[in-house]
Amino acid sequence: MNQPRQTASYLSKRLAQAGLRPVSKYGQNFLIDLNLVDLIAKSAELRSTDVVLEIGTGVGSLTSRLSDAAGAVLSVEIDRNLHQLASEELQGRANVKLIQGDALRNKNSLRDDLMDDIREALGRLGEHARFLLVANLPYNVATPIISNLLHQQPPPDAMVVTIQKELADRIVAGPGSKDYGALSIWIQSMCRAEIVRVLGPKVFWPRPKVDSAVIRLDLDPERRAAIADLDYFHQTVRALFFHRRKYLRSNVISAMKNRLDKSQVDAVLSSLGHGETTRAEELSVQEIQTLVEALRQAEQA
Repeated sequence: MNQPRQTASYLSKRLAQAGLRPVSKYGQNFLIDLNLVDLIAKSAELRSTDVVLEIGTGVGSLTSRLSDAAGAVLSVEIDRNLHQLASEELQGRANVKLIQGDALRNKNSLRDDLMDDIREALGRLGEHARFLLVANLPYNVATPIISNLLHQQPPPDAMVVTIQKELADRIVAGPGSKDYGALSIWIQSMCRAEIVRVLGPKVFWPRPKVDSAVIRLDLDPERRAAIADLDYFHQTVRALFFHRRKYLRSNVISAMKNRLDKSQVDAVLSSLGHGETTRAEELSVQEIQTLVEALRQAEQA
């Protein structure tokens, strides 16, 4: 079965033939090192019963490799012209479904039909089917795609994605570091995270101005199940880090405005041993989880 070669010369020639060029507003930076395209596919450790979501089909180079290993591939491309090119390159691959459009309905939610397609494919492939996100993610949608998928039912069992290295550093960061924040906590509360490989600009065409990284996230169902209310947790964690320079108490009071008064906030913080000079970025993921749940229960009391 045909596999688009996706070298710089191939891409420039293929796009030129169609009268096209990369569109910067869509974050189009094509991975042109074929060994790295293979690395992404291999790092996902795909099975024949897996359902794979890819955001950013491009001309279908990674898509074809996913198709060879997985049971079903759903690939979304916002660029109408690239979608047409990929449709030609991937013709005859019965386990690939290509969608033209934006994977996001807005920055806080996925398009409505995406998870319906995923659930349908999972049902078709049987009880051992897994759901994975495997993609060279466009930089401008990487954060909302990853964050929103963790809200979904089911969430991905694993994600293997190429993203900006700066974002990867934030995802894997630990307490006390400059990169540690709401995103670190949101993802690490549900997943084990590791950077697989750092990629320099020269392996992309056009070359981005920053380094990238392949990152793998593996869902930990027990961690996720320990969060009583995902939406509450997500919103509260973001509020706790909204003003990084402020002390934890100030951020909690602000986050709980019109929900808990200052004395109630102080009671929660005191019960957990957090003093007046504690900052949110000093707390571990587990400590943040405990704090958020204590605030949620105080609201309900």
